[in-house]
Amino acid sequence: MAGVWVYSEVQFRPNPIAVIIFGFFPKTTLSGHSDDVNSVAFSPDGKSLASASNDNTIKIWNVATGKLNYTLTKHSDDVNSVAFSPDGKSLASGSNDNTIKIWDVATGKLNYTLTGHSGYVNSVAFSPDGKSLASGSEDKTINIWDVATENLNSTLTGDSDYVNSVAFSRDGKSLASSGSFDNTIKIWDIATGKLNYTLTGHSFNVNSIAFSPDGQSLVSASSDGTIKIWDVATGNVKSTLSTASYDVHSVAFSADGQSLASSGSFDNTIKIWRVLK
Repeated sequence: MAGVWVYSEVQFRPNPIAVIIFGFFPKTTLSGHSDDVNSVAFSPDGKSLASASNDNTIKIWNVATGKLNYTLTKHSDDVNSVAFSPDGKSLASGSNDNTIKIWDVATGKLNYTLTGHSGYVNSVAFSPDGKSLASGSEDKTINIWDVATENLNSTLTGDSDYVNSVAFSRDGKSLASSGSFDNTIKIWDIATGKLNYTLTGHSFNVNSIAFSPDGQSLVSASSDGTIKIWDVATGNVKSTLSTASYDVHSVAFSADGQSLASSGSFDNTIKIWRVLK
């Protein structure tokens, strides 16, 4: 991730989903939700896209045609996060109804519901082997679930405020989490449940985190208007990207790790960053 990061911009409408393929051109816009879209996730094969909305629904879209495959309607409140399992057969969703739901992607049927959080579920993430699921909640905890048995394996505590985002490392041994108002990122040891270290440097809440494909870097998006690239091994900041937005909501790496997408709240743009070597 060494080098200079530069970006291009594409305009998008706030409510429809803007699907941006890494590059410089918007490919298509999917419209169908009746309220804000909080989360989107591509299936592992890239053929489907899941979207989660404040209209209490999840929609599954055909990426090639832009058509809606089906709508999932079992949540009773805003849906904040969606994540596909590594094999693409299951979809997890977290909601303001304090539950996590696991869906069968092929049929659209609800497999089961995980209960245990006492606050909104803001983020869900599958482990790389698909055996575990992490959920971050406004009850200030992170739950690690066994996907096969539906049991709660462990609960990570230590965040001083709401958990906004969770992400597994590429080897599945660590979990990163970000809180809403303590401005930090925490790195946890999955096996022991202990906090390895805390990353500090943002001056406002951290909204989104993601590991690079090679597992060597972690990216974070903050309401301080910056994106930071962290060295996972040392915990040091490698790069800080300043944006025109007051509030950076989401970040994601491209598959090759050479591009980074970020979205903000007030400048109505998605920025595509590329590293110049």
